[in-house]
Amino acid sequence: MWFLCVFYHRLLDFRKPEVEALAELFGEDESLQWRLPEHHHNDTPFHFVQLSSEEIAQNIAKRSILVKGMYELWGQGACYEELRDSIQSFPDSRKLPFLDSDSAFRISVETFGKALTFDEQRERINSLTYIPFQGKVNLKNPDHNFFIMEMDESEENNGLQPILQRRIFFGREVGFADRKLLPTFQLKSRTYLGPTAMDAEMAFLMANQAKATSGKLVYDPFVGTGSILVSAARFGAMTMGADIDIRVVRDGRGPDCNVWSNFKQYGLPMPVALLRMDNNLPPWRSGIKEIFDAIICDPPYGVRAGGRKSGGRKILRGTVDPYTVPEDKRTDHIPSTGAYSLVECVHDLLHLAARMLVMKGRLVFFFPVLRDENGSEVKFPEHPCFKLVAVSEQILSSRYSRVLLTMVKVEPYSEVIEEAACLMHLEFRENHLKWLEEGNIHSSVFKPSDSSESHTDTKSFKDPKPKYRGKYV
Repeated sequence: MWFLCVFYHRLLDFRKPEVEALAELFGEDESLQWRLPEHHHNDTPFHFVQLSSEEIAQNIAKRSILVKGMYELWGQGACYEELRDSIQSFPDSRKLPFLDSDSAFRISVETFGKALTFDEQRERINSLTYIPFQGKVNLKNPDHNFFIMEMDESEENNGLQPILQRRIFFGREVGFADRKLLPTFQLKSRTYLGPTAMDAEMAFLMANQAKATSGKLVYDPFVGTGSILVSAARFGAMTMGADIDIRVVRDGRGPDCNVWSNFKQYGLPMPVALLRMDNNLPPWRSGIKEIFDAIICDPPYGVRAGGRKSGGRKILRGTVDPYTVPEDKRTDHIPSTGAYSLVECVHDLLHLAARMLVMKGRLVFFFPVLRDENGSEVKFPEHPCFKLVAVSEQILSSRYSRVLLTMVKVEPYSEVIEEAACLMHLEFRENHLKWLEEGNIHSSVFKPSDSSESHTDTKSFKDPKPKYRGKYV
């Protein structure tokens, strides 16, 4: 069955991967396909998606963050005359069950890239007299919602991508998004926050791409204040986190302001455990493996916080031997840490996920990218246990962006595979940019512009990619 999927016009690269992950979560087989409406750009909010049932479409719309609604399309056209002919040709067997006298209905008008007055909306609704509605109008609690969705052609459509031809859609609403979710979990009302707390919208998107749901165990090895785990717990998953800073996971800012209080604030199940742990030296026993259904994280890459690993600078340089903390000082001891480069951090993360994820488990994490005006291809980390299924870019500034990588475990972990992974890591390490080795892109992002550039024509340094709303939020 084909449905009209209408997206919110933001985070454009995240939209299809989220729907595909949710479709798989709700039991969709390989039949999912995408198709663009005629004369539409790939970044349009309107897409046709093929799903096996209306129930799956409804479940996706209800849980999705970026889907505005799913609709059974009754007709479309470049003008209202074409729309009428299209609706009249739609099979009566599929229309009449929703038009009988025992059901109440409502018709709404939605526009994209423009606004309509109340009189203009009423005029469009009144033009649908050829549809044999038998029931009563109920604007508050209708049995069926119908929508007219309209967009006009425009070369420069208010900062949006160009629209080649006007298109009008009419359809029955199958499912709609729960937009109360984000205001409820917004960060400004969160009890315990840190400088790297993940935005609620992005945290829910990450949880959706990881297919977090009831009965699954989700792990965050860089848990911080727990924003990602809060989103996973909201979808019913069991959660577990770790962080190298014991003050974050154990103390917070007091007994009523810590990671645990964030879960308590929303009435969510508490994490299975919060560990003080170094991603570089994980304490898991050798026989423990394949216990997590998903690993979701935002590794430290140096813009707001740099990565750290166990051992002070002298210990890491080998000038001082490792020491044992006396028993009487362990309660208040803060372990020494040293710099932890991003390339090493990601290698350890992939190694951890290869061992600890179940088969078909998902690894979802952010990877920073410096934006290159030349458009050179970015090389992402690889591992023989994983298949990369989604790459979603969030542009943060003109200089850098972060890419959400979604990987699925397709091969079981073994020592042979680990040897192959080490070779992949060495190849990646030799070909990556220098800032990855330093583990800090702060200088690359915030360095002053070259003085020679300031005297050149600014037009030559403009971003070659089109700038319109949605790509930059």
